[in-house]
Amino acid sequence: MDAKLSLGISGVIIIFVIASSISYNISPGNANNDDDNNNNINGIASNILRIGYFPNLNHAQAVIGLETGDFQKSLSKDGISVEPQVFNAGPSVIEALFANQIDVAYIGPIPAINGFLVSEGKDVRIIAGAASGGSVFVVRNDSNIKSPKDFAGKKFASPQLGNTQDIALRSYLMRNGHKTKENGGDVEVVSANLPDIMTLFLKKQIDGAWVPEPWGSILVKGANARVFLDERTLWPDGKFVTANIIARTDYLKNNPETILKLLRLHINETLWINYHKVQAIQAFNGGLKKLTGKTLPEDELRQAWSRIEFTYDPIKRSLFKLGNDAYNFGFLAKENKQQPDLTNIYDLNPLNIVLKEKRLIAIN
Repeated sequence: MDAKLSLGISGVIIIFVIASSISYNISPGNANNDDDNNNNINGIASNILRIGYFPNLNHAQAVIGLETGDFQKSLSKDGISVEPQVFNAGPSVIEALFANQIDVAYIGPIPAINGFLVSEGKDVRIIAGAASGGSVFVVRNDSNIKSPKDFAGKKFASPQLGNTQDIALRSYLMRNGHKTKENGGDVEVVSANLPDIMTLFLKKQIDGAWVPEPWGSILVKGANARVFLDERTLWPDGKFVTANIIARTDYLKNNPETILKLLRLHINETLWINYHKVQAIQAFNGGLKKLTGKTLPEDELRQAWSRIEFTYDPIKRSLFKLGNDAYNFGFLAKENKQQPDLTNIYDLNPLNIVLKEKRLIAIN
């Protein structure tokens, strides 16, 4: 395994912004093509790599790699200038990608699917995975919820209508015989920003919430909550995608060597995180402190970290299921009255080239 640069970063955080809404208006045809944004759209290779990412736990490779400067230092040796851009939600990432303001991004599965569909499969490709897991269903300890049979008449929250956690919550309710009130059922589902979900818990205005980590750990420690369900238990082998790397197809085509270099760094960072947990938590906290100026108690972060796996595998089957669920709940366009075809959303050829170099198992 490639040696990892020493990380002397410490600190703690508070996070987050939520994963992304999927209800937005984006038109790839509105991309800004002026000279300042003309980053290889005319088929010319670029010496700039603009990377979008969130200050989120499931984007840890980017937070650590970019905030320590490791990515920048490595790519600068090959004459590539890295321009990081921090985002708070998936729709703004997709908008920036279509407007030629970024080239690649760490992003959740639902906005990646939407970017692919909105561009009619032309402008977005998933080139690697980043994270699996890290999503939990927590309930108030005094909510009298012991099993799904107790959901009737309860009120639950998700971070955003139609986002990854919202779809997971609705799917789980449906599988356990419950419909939401807007569909004539007995359970109410509301959307709220993550800090507002904390407030709703404390005021006893909701009975539970499906949230990404570290918010599950935050609610357990500070809002009289307990983990009712770790979403990993619902998936084969406990694995499901919560973050991928996407790329603009034109950048992918015109800058193959840069993409390979990025994927080498991403895989190195992933392996280092998985083999150096204590140092990785410290490095992540240091990066988040730089980005947010806020802190999270380390015990909460350690608990959240234990529920997430950092990976380069995009776990394709889970994304296809999420896409089907989103479609069935009406969060993807149904003009053609058929489930969307996501077959070509992936281009894993560069990833597999790097995996072969490193004598790691290829991703089918």
